[in-house]
Amino acid sequence: MAGQVKQVGAHTYRETFGRYFEDFQVGDIYQHRPGRTITQYDNIQFTLMTMNTHPMHFDEEYAKHSEFGRCIICSPLTVALMVGMSVTDVSQKAVANLGWDQIKLLHPLFAGDTLYAESEVLDKRDSKSRPNCGLVSVKTIGLNQDKVKVCEFGRTMLIMKRGHETEEKANY
Repeated sequence: MAGQVKQVGAHTYRETFGRYFEDFQVGDIYQHRPGRTITQYDNIQFTLMTMNTHPMHFDEEYAKHSEFGRCIICSPLTVALMVGMSVTDVSQKAVANLGWDQIKLLHPLFAGDTLYAESEVLDKRDSKSRPNCGLVSVKTIGLNQDKVKVCEFGRTMLIMKRGHETEEKANY
């Protein structure tokens, strides 16, 4: 499970993260913590880094004349944060992300909002082409500080089975 410790030498321990394929159970829900309070600096930096030129994300004067009355957080930033928040719980042991689908943006986020995320295991099956792995599908939802659902998406990952990981073989 996430955040366990294993002994790697005499009086020496290493924290480990993530779940192996065998640890996932359909119906389980993982609440990803901590949350992340998003600033306007985060928003502007992300929009400029990704070359998103829509003024709703960085021009307060423009945005105050919109239906929201202020800048909104760039939606790919919301998705990226939710994915990042979920890594320790659902994809730390992934060999590959196989895809995202059904991305729905349900409510805007604003600077100063805190984003929380949780993932529900929808399906898991052995890989047909890689016997050392399995496929895990989750639905991840993002909630703001008022528990309003702001985003949801599906994600499928190729997850390493226990005993086949490279982490235990690595000496770092």
